[in-house]
Amino acid sequence: MLFRRKGWLKNQYDQQLIQHLLSMKKEWNRQKQLVDKSVEPSPQVLYELKVAEAKYFFLLKEAKARKIKIGKI
Repeated sequence: MLFRRKGWLKNQYDQQLIQHLLSMKKEWNRQKQLVDKSVEPSPQVLYELKVAEAKYFFLLKEAKARKIKIGKI
């Protein structure tokens, strides 16, 4: 009984990871567009862009380590 639950929990956390990954991708793209459209971006905006990029790539690396495919799940 305990081992069947493990698969269920993995699927649940994989779904959460996919949701976070997609939301961070949207945030990163939004920050990139903001920097691209601005004439002289402030250091705070550039900092937020780097943070969003780092979060997105961290989640992407985690998804690759778990061998998650978005189309599959």
